[in-house]
Amino acid sequence: MPSNTAAWQPKPGVRLEIKDTPYTSPPADSIVIKNHAIALNPIDFKLQDIALFPFLSYPTILGMDTAGEVVEVGSALSSRFKLGDRVLALGGGVSANTPSGSAFQKYSVVLASMVTKIPDSLSYTDASVMPLGIATSACGLFQEDHLALKYPSHSPKPTGQTLLVWGGSSSVGVNAIQLALAAGYEVVTTASPKNFELLRDLGASETIDYNLDPSTLLEQLIVAFKHRTLAGVLHTAGDSSGPISVCADLFSTIEGNKFFTTSVPLPADIPADFKHSRIFASTIKDNGIADAVFGDFLPGAIAEGKYKPAPRAEVVGSGLESIQQGLDILRKGVSAKKLVVTLD
Repeated sequence: MPSNTAAWQPKPGVRLEIKDTPYTSPPADSIVIKNHAIALNPIDFKLQDIALFPFLSYPTILGMDTAGEVVEVGSALSSRFKLGDRVLALGGGVSANTPSGSAFQKYSVVLASMVTKIPDSLSYTDASVMPLGIATSACGLFQEDHLALKYPSHSPKPTGQTLLVWGGSSSVGVNAIQLALAAGYEVVTTASPKNFELLRDLGASETIDYNLDPSTLLEQLIVAFKHRTLAGVLHTAGDSSGPISVCADLFSTIEGNKFFTTSVPLPADIPADFKHSRIFASTIKDNGIADAVFGDFLPGAIAEGKYKPAPRAEVVGSGLESIQQGLDILRKGVSAKKLVVTLD
């Protein structure tokens, strides 16, 4: 049995500790991945700093984004995976309060529905930036209690509707743009002007500067949607109170699905008639969305070059010891990229 090592979070407010950790074999519906690249997310340093989730016990292992090779396959999955398959995966250890499922270790047990096979042409480093952004955006776009859009396909039919992605250059935003386009929706997005070219390359039809004063931003959004039908608003990063205020005014002037969903906490003072929801990526694992996106859509789309790894990966070090350094850098803020740690 392989020997495992992990970067443990002993308790909130302290730094990671590298320790030998038991290797865990997978249940029937899961696989074990030998991690070759781990991407870092803001939720990782937030969970290091404070006990954000009441259900999460410490000490624990953090980390969600990973890419690597399959080393053990659950008994129900022999027809889908084989040893040596190259994959990207969303580790569910934090949401399940099960350290063996998290990414900050040499071997992770991951649920098969949150795994996508990747081609040899895609490096583990580039693949590792994708899982959490894909899962979060897929939850907001496709789940029935959020925007409830059509699923992505390799030959999408135009829906005649336009999604507004607020914060298109975030890791959630860049994936929301691609998934929405693959589902047949046009995309208008807000972002900083320095990222406009990136978002147009991903397929956004129109980009609007979210740094504008609220009245000017509202005016530009009204113009953008004058002859478009809104499919909904997916808010991806930053404080949500300002965007909610702008969208409340926008909704009164346009047609379509006047619904706002966000991946960040909602303010307390939301207008009573403002339809909204909060996204939690882990909810897609067993409601059909994960199977449709990670299983049915992504493998072919990535292999054919129709789906691009985004945001850009930046390697900050090699080995589990480098994860803490990466979290320290991430805590200071990054834009339009993800920090990655590679493993042997």
